Amino acid sequence: MALTITPSDQACGAEVTGIDLTQDLDASTIDEIRAAWLEHLVLSFPDQKLSDDDLERFTLYFGPFGHDPYIAPIEGRDHVIAVKRMANETSPIFAETWHSDWSFQETPPAGTCLFGITIPPEGGDTLFANQQKAWEEMPDELRARCQGKKAIHSAALGYSKGGLYGEGDADDRSMDIIHSDEALATHTHDLIREHPETGREAIYNSAAYVIGYEDMPDEESRALMMDLYHWQTRPEFQYRHKWQPNMLIMWDNRSLLHMATGGYAGHDRLLHRTTIGERVAG
Repeated sequence: MALTITPSDQACGAEVTGIDLTQDLDASTIDEIRAAWLEHLVLSFPDQKLSDDDLERFTLYFGPFGHDPYIAPIEGRDHVIAVKRMANETSPIFAETWHSDWSFQETPPAGTCLFGITIPPEGGDTLFANQQKAWEEMPDELRARCQGKKAIHSAALGYSKGGLYGEGDADDRSMDIIHSDEALATHTHDLIREHPETGREAIYNSAAYVIGYEDMPDEESRALMMDLYHWQTRPEFQYRHKWQPNMLIMWDNRSLLHMATGGYAGHDRLLHRTTIGERVAG
């Protein structure tokens, strides 16, 4: 297959054409896609009429399945979840906060695949923020405050019983979200992480899952969190992805933040998602 890779004119992202993802891919094609993924961080594949079998097969080209702890899979599948919103739903937009998927896990996922099935005629863009670029261009003063720090990640703000998607969530939410006391657990990760495949450093921090920094007083921790948040999400680090039906995207959670957006009230929206687990050495 002859791939055409067209970079966006934004901080990351590229479109891939000249490929049929309903067919088995050979090793050289997979390697070419992986190289483009590592370079551009977000890849989109338009005009792909994928089944869930196709989506799962594509995911496994790039790693094992990751574990999705707080969203139940769709019926008949273990690794496909539905990112779903009905036209008349009034609950808060799911994932409308900057984050890296499941960063609170001991071994967070390498990437995510998301396939558009029912796409509204307007709204519903997904935003990405390039954290490699944000680190490379960070001012020296803020950079010095980040060096050597470990961030404390937790799912408590979202998925504990008292979290955004917990017992007080709207009754009309169509996604099958599972809240649990397990969300109170924490794991620490380097605030500046080296990419395991490319060696490039990136900020690994988000308002959704980071609750503080190890060995740092609360007041100082809150100040760093706010300053980092405002820097990480600046417009010059962003890519805005506009969806089409039958479009697959994949992104690198190790190098990006992302968030959902609304703007499609009165329209159904449905996407199927898989998680690419990190390959663990040994």
